[in-house]
Amino acid sequence: MQKVKLPLTVDPVKDAQRRLDYVGYYSQDQLMRLTESVSQVLSDAQVTLSFFIDPQKLVVMKGVASIDVELICQRCDKPFKHTIYSEFCYSPVSHLDQVDVLPEIYEPIEFNEFGEIDLVGTIEDELMLELPLVPMHEPEHCEVSVAEQVFGELPEELAKKPNPFAVLASLKQK
Repeated sequence: MQKVKLPLTVDPVKDAQRRLDYVGYYSQDQLMRLTESVSQVLSDAQVTLSFFIDPQKLVVMKGVASIDVELICQRCDKPFKHTIYSEFCYSPVSHLDQVDVLPEIYEPIEFNEFGEIDLVGTIEDELMLELPLVPMHEPEHCEVSVAEQVFGELPEELAKKPNPFAVLASLKQK
């Protein structure tokens, strides 16, 4: 299958009835929120989607997405390449009160006013959810070694400094 640029929105019901599969990409400039969340986006988002109707007669959108980004290591403050990979499985709902009847394996996704879903926004959300909370190199690739890290104890010069919040404690006692 040839990789093509994916649509911004889709009608999941029609696509599921036709059992459509998409293999394509979203370009870097279509993923503005992700671009703002990382140091740099290094590739296009590669996406594979399948639409089908499950045995319970629910419309399902199942897929995977991946993209290469550059993050800043919070240990050594140097950039490093990271591949974000996400697998997801959605079932569209017209009202949020239908969420309770969905099986746990499906995430709900709401239709817009045209009966479509925001596909590019959904893929971008999935990729952003997979970003690490604290981006760091693997310890063997980081410039700051484990031996240089100090945990639990302050150096003596910092421990002897007066607490800047001591003034607040005295105000609380008055």
